[in-house]
Amino acid sequence: MAAKAFVLIETLVGRNKEVVAALRQLEELKSVDTVTGPYDIIAIIEGETLNDIGDLVTGKIHPVAGISR
Repeated sequence: MAAKAFVLIETLVGRNKEVVAALRQLEELKSVDTVTGPYDIIAIIEGETLNDIGDLVTGKIHPVAGISR
């Protein structure tokens, strides 16, 4: 069974649409949606293991320009 993670993302002011567009280019992400509240975006990702998910977050999501946290 695959592992699933809900990744809560904060963006820099005014960069929300740019970040969403960049994240939607990553085929490993199952869903990318804008939300309101303390976070700006929620992404749903799946991987074979939790390590795969961690590698995806650190290797492909963290480097996206406009993400603050």
